[in-house]
Amino acid sequence: MLEGLSSLGITEQCVTPHQKANQYLPSWDRVTATRAAVELCRKPHHPTIRLGAENMWDDVFMQRVANDEIPSYEGTSAFLVEIPPPLLPPGMVDQLFKLRIKRMVPVLAHPERYHPLWDNDELARSLRRVCAFVVDLGAVAGFHGKRETKAARHLLETGIACGVASDAHQVGDVRQAAAGMAWIDKKLGHAALVRLFDHAPRTILAGELPD
Repeated sequence: MLEGLSSLGITEQCVTPHQKANQYLPSWDRVTATRAAVELCRKPHHPTIRLGAENMWDDVFMQRVANDEIPSYEGTSAFLVEIPPPLLPPGMVDQLFKLRIKRMVPVLAHPERYHPLWDNDELARSLRRVCAFVVDLGAVAGFHGKRETKAARHLLETGIACGVASDAHQVGDVRQAAAGMAWIDKKLGHAALVRLFDHAPRTILAGELPD
C-alpha cells in the first residue's frame, strides 16, 4: 500500500480508521499500536503517516463533541466526519458552525455519496461554508457507482468540492485513485489537480478551511 501511495507522489498519508458506534470502534490503544507496526514497515521513500479518524456522525461522535474529544488529524484542529448516505443529520450545519467558531476544521468525507446533496447545490453550498468537501478519487474515476460518479464530478466542476483523497482501504484502491487523478488532470487541468490533491490537504492540516 505505501509503495503504491508513493507512486502517486504522496509524501504524507493521513490514516483514518473508522469510529462508528456498534459496528467498528477500535480502542485508541489498538489504533496507535497498529500505526506503530506500520511504521516499522515504512521505507524512507514511503509517505510519512499522520494519524486521524473517520468519525461517523452518531451518538459516540455527538458525545465526543460535547466533551471536546473529537479524534482529529494528529497535531491539527481538523477532523474527518461522515454521515449516513440517505439523510443529513438534523442541525448538522448549525453544529458544524459552532465547531468552526471554536476554530476547528470539519472535513466531510466523500460528499458525493450523500443523497440529500444530489441535485441540490444550494444545500451543498450551505454545508460547504462550514466544512471542507473532500471527494473520493475512486468515485471520480467511476468505480463507486454511476450516481456517485456524477455527483463527484459535479462537485469538482462547480468548485463546491475543495479537495480529493485516495480513500485507500486496499491496494486496488490506489489504482482507482490514479484513474481519478488522470480524469481531473484531463478534464479540469493540471493546476486543478495540484490544488485539489496537494494545496487543499495542506491547508486543512494547517488548520484552515480551503476556499
